[in-house]
Amino acid sequence: MTSNGVFFYRRAPGQLETKKRQPPVKLPSRLLAHLRRWVRLGLITQSVVEWNRKPVARISRSFRSARSQAGFGPDVVPHTLRHTCATWLAQSGISIWEAAGFLGMTAETFERVYGHHHPDYQRAASEALGSARQKRDRYRATEREQSLLKSPKFAGNY
Repeated sequence: MTSNGVFFYRRAPGQLETKKRQPPVKLPSRLLAHLRRWVRLGLITQSVVEWNRKPVARISRSFRSARSQAGFGPDVVPHTLRHTCATWLAQSGISIWEAAGFLGMTAETFERVYGHHHPDYQRAASEALGSARQKRDRYRATEREQSLLKSPKFAGNY
């Protein structure tokens, strides 16, 4: 956590950058309020996730414990939470570029995987068809053909 408490750096200082892209993210105001309270109460001193007053290097055991206490099964993994976050961001209607940046993925990946959750997904196409002026169907049956189709000879056979 930085001195101003606004950004969360997912990659530890000195850790090499990999293709996994772990960009710093701005903390949501509700979480930031909790973090400030935890600092004030002495529950955390130098990192968001600590064990015995030291930053946690790997979250695997901590995650398993939290998952168990929450009542989730072993199918819930950290990536499940990332997927949920991505879905919620898409549903909230924020820009694809901003959501992808927050999650550390490309805008193309975000759009391909989560774009269908966005409220604007296919909106323009749907509205274009819904409000389009219908042209007369040139293949519509003539009055004579319609009367023939209504005759008892054709009733129920078309």
